[in-house]
Amino acid sequence: MELFNVYPLNDITPVRALGAQLWDENGQQYLDFYGGHAVISIGHSHPHYVQRITDQVQKIGFYSNSVHIPIQRELAQKLGDVSGYPDYTLFLCNSGAEANENALKLASFHTGKSHVIAFKGAFHGRTSGAVAATDNAKIVAPFNANHSISFLPYDLAEVERVLQEKPTCAVIIEPIQGVGGIIMPSDEFLQGLDELCRAHGVVLIADEVQSGYGRSGKFFAHQHAGIRPGVISVAKGMGNGFPIGGILISPEFQASYGLLGTTFGGNHLACAAALAVLEVIEQEALIEHAHQMGDYLRTALLANAGAQEIRGRGLMIGVKYDFPIKDIRDQLLMEHHIFVGNASDPTVLRLLPPLSIKQEEVDQFLQALYTITKDSLVEK
Repeated sequence: MELFNVYPLNDITPVRALGAQLWDENGQQYLDFYGGHAVISIGHSHPHYVQRITDQVQKIGFYSNSVHIPIQRELAQKLGDVSGYPDYTLFLCNSGAEANENALKLASFHTGKSHVIAFKGAFHGRTSGAVAATDNAKIVAPFNANHSISFLPYDLAEVERVLQEKPTCAVIIEPIQGVGGIIMPSDEFLQGLDELCRAHGVVLIADEVQSGYGRSGKFFAHQHAGIRPGVISVAKGMGNGFPIGGILISPEFQASYGLLGTTFGGNHLACAAALAVLEVIEQEALIEHAHQMGDYLRTALLANAGAQEIRGRGLMIGVKYDFPIKDIRDQLLMEHHIFVGNASDPTVLRLLPPLSIKQEEVDQFLQALYTITKDSLVEK
């Protein structure tokens, strides 16, 4: 049997990683300035993370959600404290797509309505409802296309018009769009959106799958706007590479047996990984570090990168040029041995390094980028 060939692959085979560094099968070292799509939050192979998972698997790795699993409660308590949402409840699953799927389902149960408002450029996942709320027709199969979805610009008047016209259960928004190219709605827009949702009895879902867990310089990116969504979806940096996701749920929602469910969600190993992440974030003050390194990186990019625009907050940064960045990305990887990301906008370079990135590693990336873009701009 062969693998189902859906991924274009770089001809690199990483076999070892530590912090923000990876090594391939030939011993070549790479700087990870992308974190595997923002997944690596506390750095590769962090010793506390490795020890937490090792200790747990030596005791018990899995049993279903038909029994007491105390480490789930421990995780919920810790996440509530660190995130600033101690009064919310937590439902655990396995990925960001599942988190958003359950968030949309919960909103529909709660309101008895079915229409969803999403935004242009949105990416929420590849499962049925999540992909329907993703603004990319290429990945929406006919089976998924029958959901009732409106894709709107960041325009409060347009949002209010749809809320008045359609039986809307939820508005789902990324406080910072990742795949879309590090696009940020303004804090004022998020505040107005929150007010509209409350006025119309609609659930505001903050998709923090990529922008959460300290990446923006606050625990959640929406906290820059001072709002409190009804549901917050999380994944990616939550497990530092171990598959885990979840939704934080406002106290206004009432749980009932069978309302949501999962086989693997909240298993012992996943919870151990997620607890290790939160503990390291706290112990090493990684949210403040992400804020500081993000400011340092953006300031340097603004001064020297020759870009049209520098977007983002913390260590979630988009560098927009007036030409496609594919050659820059390829040169960074193959000549300078630095992983970076792209976006649905081909002119945006996406930067998502571990929150623990060191200043000398940031400087290494900057020097490589300046070398490449200087040549590129001269050629133009």
